[in-house]
Amino acid sequence: MSESLVVNEIYLSLQGESTFAGLPCVFIRLTACNLRCSYCDTAYAFTEGKRRELGEIVAEVERIAVSYQWSAVSGQRLPLVELTGGEPLLQPNALPLMNRLCDAGFTVLLETSGALDIAALDARVRRIMDLKCPSSGEVERNRWENLKHLKARDEIKFVIGTVQDYEWAKEQIAKHNLAVLCPLLMSWVTPLQPHQQDKVLKPVPAGQTPIARLDLVERIIADALPVRFQLQMHKIVWAPDQRGV
Repeated sequence: MSESLVVNEIYLSLQGESTFAGLPCVFIRLTACNLRCSYCDTAYAFTEGKRRELGEIVAEVERIAVSYQWSAVSGQRLPLVELTGGEPLLQPNALPLMNRLCDAGFTVLLETSGALDIAALDARVRRIMDLKCPSSGEVERNRWENLKHLKARDEIKFVIGTVQDYEWAKEQIAKHNLAVLCPLLMSWVTPLQPHQQDKVLKPVPAGQTPIARLDLVERIIADALPVRFQLQMHKIVWAPDQRGV
């Protein structure tokens, strides 16, 4: 049986988050997700997609990347390649795809919710792993066993939309001594409200207090947290609901 994946879209853009923010990146968005976070902006990837062979996907990435030839930054081939979703790890063939892309010399990033096992990933893949905060509605889905598999070049991301998110994230950083594992990211987001979610996503849990980005920055500084503050750059450059960016 041939190896294939259900792919929502493949496109070239700029990396909007992570320590790689601002660099050119080919995004491979896979179909399906097992979570329904309140602030999700890619719900269309839950079901939309087309089955494609792994060789076809790699060839498409190479075609998109050809204009960069073998240009590099910090010794890494450009553009970067990121698997995102949806949740890429729901499809087992995401693993051999990442292996092939690493073999081709690409710096491969994986954007994952942190709810699935990351142990089997190729050591060359850079894991950008969420720890879901309270406003997501999915805080109970965090797979804490994943922490022991993180390496120094991986990243942990907290999506912060409320005061409760911030306090929870601060507690986890201290409790699990996360700063010694890998870079920590705090990505500011405005959570969606229940009337905007069309019953597809989970509502923001009751009792959450929205946090402004300036308030978040000031709290990070006041608490001397060892985190990298980030905005979702792609939503500033392009319209927040625009696809393929």
